[in-house]
Amino acid sequence: MIKAVLFDLDGTLADTAPDLGAALNRLLVEEGRAAQSMDAIRPVASHGARGLLELGFGITPQDAQFCALRERFLDHYEQGICEGTTLFDGITELIREIDSRGLQWGIITNKPMRFTDPLVQLLPLPIAPQTCVSGDTVGIPKPDAKPMLHAAAELGVDPAHCLYVGDAERDIEAGRKVGMKTVLASYGYISEFDDTASWGADLNINHPLELLVHLGQSEV
Repeated sequence: MIKAVLFDLDGTLADTAPDLGAALNRLLVEEGRAAQSMDAIRPVASHGARGLLELGFGITPQDAQFCALRERFLDHYEQGICEGTTLFDGITELIREIDSRGLQWGIITNKPMRFTDPLVQLLPLPIAPQTCVSGDTVGIPKPDAKPMLHAAAELGVDPAHCLYVGDAERDIEAGRKVGMKTVLASYGYISEFDDTASWGADLNINHPLELLVHLGQSEV
C-alpha cells in the first residue's frame, strides 16, 4: 500500500519556468543577446541553470565563462523567485486529498536549499510537506539514491511504500533505484527529444488529479 507521495518540485509540483525564464532573459539582455521565448524555455526548465545557460548562451559547465554566468543567473532568479511561479492546476486538491486519506507527502528536488526553502514558503500549499529534500541536503542530487532514502527515512516509511512523481528521467531513475513506485508527470517540462517510454515509469499522468485513482491500491 502507498503510505507517502513524494514530488519533484520544478515541472511537477510548481510551474517555475516563468521565473527561471525571466532570470535567464534578464541575463541575456545584460549580455546584449536576444531573449528566449517561453516555448523554448519550458522544456529545459527542469535542468536548471545548466540547461538554461546552454539554451541561452550555448555553453556547458566546461566553458570558462559558465561559472560566472551561472552565479549571475542565480542572483537574478533569487530576486524574483516566486513572481510568476504557480502550483500546477490540481496540485492543491491533490495534496488535500493525500492528507485526507492519511498519507504523508513531501518534496525531493535538485534545486539547492538556497532556493527551495524560500520558494516552498511562498507557494500557496494547503498543507506543508512533511519532508523537503533539496539537491544539496545530503551532498548529492538525483539520480543518486541518497535523497530518496533520506526523504523516506524522515517520513519513517519504507521506500517500497512511497510513490514518487517527477517530470525528468533522473526522477524516474532515482525512484526506481530505491524501489519506489514512479510516476511520470507528462504535464511537466518534457522535451520533444525526451524518450519518456524508455524511462520505465510505473505510471504516466497528464494531470495531477489522475494520480488519485491509484492511491490506496496495493499495486500501481
